[in-house]
Amino acid sequence: MYKTSDFRKNLKLQIDGKPFIIIDFKHTNPGKGSAFVKAKLKNLETGQLLEKTYKSGVDTFERPDLDEKEMEFTYADGDGFNFMDQKTFESININFEVVGDAKFFMQESIKVDVMFYNDRPISIELPNFVSLRVTETDPGLKGDTASGGLKKAILETGLQVSVPLFIKNNELLKIDTRSREYVERVKE
Repeated sequence: MYKTSDFRKNLKLQIDGKPFIIIDFKHTNPGKGSAFVKAKLKNLETGQLLEKTYKSGVDTFERPDLDEKEMEFTYADGDGFNFMDQKTFESININFEVVGDAKFFMQESIKVDVMFYNDRPISIELPNFVSLRVTETDPGLKGDTASGGLKKAILETGLQVSVPLFIKNNELLKIDTRSREYVERVKE
């Protein structure tokens, strides 16, 4: 059991039967009345953000049944994305809704952390950087490089990013999964 005095950023709690993570919080002790804690919470299942106020030292919270496993993406089919547990070699299917925008970084053999709540997958955490190949981009114009301009490129997973003018088709690029931005070319 957690109390409000245990609050810290990234603490995972169960509130009303749902898993939440604390994004931010503030203890307040007014001159008159009892102390309280204002917390910004994120629902781990839906991504919904809430702001709640709790009485300091009175309200208690359960620890959610969360488990995190490293899994390897194997393939996608009509039902969703298939992953293999790295320890047990058990394969599971995760639907498109849970994977969400992470689908733009799913390439064969990528390792991700899958969070389970009550033995059900609820979220995927990607590595910070992935290498993806350019499948389509306009050719850069000679002499345009001095302006440091950017152009659009479509990568092998369907992700569209802005890249420098010197990037060509079939080049391998390092992409930041958090910002969805081009970082650098990858030497092959």
